[in-house]
Amino acid sequence: MTKTIIHNDWQEVLAPVFAGPTYARLHQFLRSEYSNQTIYPDMYHIFQAFEWTPFSQTRVVILDQDPYHEEHQAVGASFAVAPGVQIPPSLVNIYQELQDDLGIPPVNHGYLRAWAEQGVLLLNAVLTVRAHRANSHRGKGWEELTDAAIKALSARGGVVFILWGRSAQNKRPLIDESKNVVIASAHPSPLSAYRGFFGSKPFSRTNAALERMGEQPIDWRLPEHVERTD
Repeated sequence: MTKTIIHNDWQEVLAPVFAGPTYARLHQFLRSEYSNQTIYPDMYHIFQAFEWTPFSQTRVVILDQDPYHEEHQAVGASFAVAPGVQIPPSLVNIYQELQDDLGIPPVNHGYLRAWAEQGVLLLNAVLTVRAHRANSHRGKGWEELTDAAIKALSARGGVVFILWGRSAQNKRPLIDESKNVVIASAHPSPLSAYRGFFGSKPFSRTNAALERMGEQPIDWRLPEHVERTD
């Protein structure tokens, strides 16, 4: 019997991956990495995105590449940081587009749990990273698990997938667009935000798509004051 890793219905969805040889190799790799290197997020928050947003409640996926790789940033959910941590440049740009799109002013934190609790899965394609080394855990096995999550949501249908940047858009072939909606643009990173992210209106387009599918729109406003509760 597979050990419980995620404490909601994602456990059953991803159980075949957890029981497979790729995850066994990944687990051994991570044991060594966490013992000998500085790895983000901390090991107790690797699956935070799945814990925050159960499979049955996922209505939107915001997909990114891998976790933030500087100290105190990564919380196990794409683009989010803990309360009290400086807001990273990509998230600053996300907040700017949110204001331009829906008139919602930026908050002074980057804790996106309020989005996750409404069904926004904040997913990284790779769930761990070495300190100061972006993409350092790419190709170690995480992709099999996160691809399985994307495929399962796609098969279920009724999901809006927000794909910012080339890395996220490479996952587009996994998504059945007859049953789901894809919203794609440049990445919000300062290196690319002016190449098509700004002005792309992902938040209003997501809500319009949800309403067409008979779903409630997301309230993209974040609380002014938050405490970390995970």
